[in-house]
Amino acid sequence: MPTHHKGPEEEKLALDLTIKLARAAQALANLVMCDVVAAGVSPSQFGVLDALYHLGPLTLGDVAKKHLKSPNNITSVVDTMERSGLVVRRRCDKDRRVIYVDITPKGREIFSQLWPGHVKRLVKATAALSPKEQATLAELCKKLGASLPCEED
Repeated sequence: MPTHHKGPEEEKLALDLTIKLARAAQALANLVMCDVVAAGVSPSQFGVLDALYHLGPLTLGDVAKKHLKSPNNITSVVDTMERSGLVVRRRCDKDRRVIYVDITPKGREIFSQLWPGHVKRLVKATAALSPKEQATLAELCKKLGASLPCEED
């Protein structure tokens, strides 16, 4: 459904795009995260596990940047994950002010169980678009994201 905004065409177009992009992103997230959430892992926690599983230990700041979340938000997520035994914090040997987050064997096991189904749901969910359309949409989203200023919470 297009916007009912009565302003200039460029405003209507921007609103329509933003609404459709947000709805599509939310629908995709709801679909692909259903099994993750059913397993007792929040989408934010899954994102942290994903980064640590694939990239190795990261600082809290790097985890926050990867997920476009505030450091305070990521600290809260990591606190919960640490209490659940999914991650551990380690101070850097060379600079004690730097704290790394690393995935535990329990976190690695849970993520490795969830990951294959997650990827299958992503493939199925995006199949409405051809491979070329998927690549084009990915490039357009990257271009839009790169053009936006990064604001800290």
